[in-house]
This record gives sequence, structure tokens and C-alpha cells, in this order.
Amino acid sequence: MGTVEPYDTGEGRRYRVRYRTPDRKQTSKRGFRTKREAELYLASVDVSIARGDFIDPASARATIGDLGREWLAVKEATLKPSSFRALDDAWRVYVEPRWGSVQVSGVQHSAVREWVRQVSAGIAKTNRREGPRAEKLGERPKSATVVLRAHGVLLSVLEVAVRDRRIPHNPARGVDLPRKRRKAHQYLTHAEVERLAAAAGDERSTVVMVAAYTGLRWGELTALRVRDVDTLRRRLAINENAVRVGAQVHVGSPKTHELRSVGFPRFLVLPLAKLCEGKPRDALVFGGGLEHLQRPRTSGGSRSWFVRALDDAGLERMTIHDLRHTAASLAIASGANVKAVQRMLGHASAAMTLDVYADLFDDDVDTVSDALDRAREAAVVAK
Repeated sequence: MGTVEPYDTGEGRRYRVRYRTPDRKQTSKRGFRTKREAELYLASVDVSIARGDFIDPASARATIGDLGREWLAVKEATLKPSSFRALDDAWRVYVEPRWGSVQVSGVQHSAVREWVRQVSAGIAKTNRREGPRAEKLGERPKSATVVLRAHGVLLSVLEVAVRDRRIPHNPARGVDLPRKRRKAHQYLTHAEVERLAAAAGDERSTVVMVAAYTGLRWGELTALRVRDVDTLRRRLAINENAVRVGAQVHVGSPKTHELRSVGFPRFLVLPLAKLCEGKPRDALVFGGGLEHLQRPRTSGGSRSWFVRALDDAGLERMTIHDLRHTAASLAIASGANVKAVQRMLGHASAAMTLDVYADLFDDDVDTVSDALDRAREAAVVAK
């Protein structure tokens, strides 16, 4: 129980409420105009303490900036550099400029909704470099990925505030968000892969073939070392993933943190053996054995080796990652089941593989129905 005490001010009598928080610290709130208002507030405090949902007004004054920096520090220690970079950019460019100085208790659902609208339209306050070019870039509508990531950072910071009992609920929940539109996959045929590899030439032709017939991610492919290649069993041990963040290459575990073994076709034995020949076991397979290959750019007016190879082979513009989709397509067309494709690609589950490549499994519906038709005909009609 607390107490209600009167005190005098230049504007008349006011009332102060004194009470103890659940951790036994004494605190008070003043400024009530009537004794009844003060008593009702004290009663609400007693009820919230009894229910276990008491919110300390002092802790609710913490700012989004304070909690956000603590949240980022935790993420930096647990995420891979590339994943953290994306969150840090979203915080620095979109979240902190708008919400950094706002107290968590002052964040309103309607304000978050309006901010999401502004970010989507490219008119939200940002922390980009100043100048005509920066201003022009800032006015462009942002992709769903940018908006979802920025909102996700604010949502996560406010979720920490909820769990710390600084606010009763998360005002960033329930906001209408743009939907990500999945880009249609590009698949190459065996003949097209051959043309692309021939146009790439030399070591890069093997890069194309390995990517198109094993489905390795670019970071996994460029991190392959001589010790990871078993030409007798035709296996690649996927132990590392090399990701370039800015000017630095960070080498860590594969994306799903699970090591795996991927088989490769017999026609790749000789090309891989030649690349490994004369190199120490710890040397990189690609890139001369010393430096990780840089991902070839394909956007805008880029003239990377991959873009030139696409042009020479008469193929449409695509990314090096699309060769991973090609690998899935060729494997499924050859009769591989979804579980085998999942293991090859390193997906977390077969459900994820089905979700990503649902279009490739459409023909399975006809295959199953035709098989059932033949089975019934053999069992019933013959009888």
C-alpha cells in the first residue's frame, strides 16, 4: 500500500502518491488535482503490482536510441557479419534518425504506421550523406525488403522494452507492411550451361559448371579448399562460407551453420583435379589459391566476366546465384526427390525447398495421378 499526500502550489492544492515498486524501491508521482484522482492512480498501481504487469514510469522514459544500441551489440555478437551489416544499416539510415530520441512510452501505433508509409515512399527522414545525389536517392520509393527490415529493427527494439516491462505492449505490431514479391527464377538447360561455361573460359568455366551442377552458394564455392575436394568419391565438403562485407572477406560456417557433403557429376572430376594439382591442402580451389574470388556484378552497366559470358553465349541477363536455381532444376528434372535436393542445397528443411521451388514440382502432380491411374488399371481392370 502507498500513501496520498496533499501539497500546496501557486495554482492551488495538489496531491502526491508515494508507493513502493516490486523491487521495494520507493517512488512517487505528483500533480494530481483531486484526492480521488490520486487514490484511483494508487489503486491501479496496487492492482498492476498484484497482477505482475507493473510498468515503472522511470524505466519507460528510456529512449529507442539507448535500447537500440544495446540490441545491436547483442546482435553483433550472435549474427554473421553480413547479416549484422544489414540490420546496422537499417538502424543507422532509417530507425535512429526518426526514433532515436523518442522515449519507448512515447511511441504510438499511428506514428509507426505513418513512418512505414514514409519509408516506403522514400520520404522518411534518413541518415544518409548530404548532397544533391543523396537527396535524389532518398526520394526514391524503397523496396519491400528495405521497409520490412527497417520496421523489423524497430519492432525488435520495442519487443525488448515489452519484455523489460518498460511498456505494456508493442506499438509496432499490427502495422500494414508491403509484401515481398518473389522474383521469378531463371533456369538454364544443360546445353545453355555448356555454352555459358565455354564463353566464360579457363578456370571460370569450372566455376560455372560447379555452381550449375552442385547448387553451392557463391560464398561456399569460393571458400572451397583443396582438402574439401574428394575426386575419388566425387564429394565436396562444405565447411566454410566466405562473405565479402565492404572491403573485407569474412570466413565462417555455411549459412545454416550445418556442414554437409555435396556430390558432383563425373565430368567435373578432371577439371577440379587440375585446379587442385600442385596446391597445398589449405589452398583455395578457385582464385589462384590465395584470395577469394569476388562475386561478379550483373546490375546496371556492369561488364563483369559473367555478364560478358552471358552475352557471348546469347543468354538473358541473370545473376551468378541463378546458377544455384539451375542446379535445383536440373536435379529435379533428373529424378531427384525433394529430400535429396534439400541436402544438396543446404536448406534447413525439405519444406523450405518445396516453398522455394514449388514451380519445379508442379509436374509431380501429373506424375502421381498418372501412376495412380496405371496402378488402378493393373489391379482392377485385369481382374
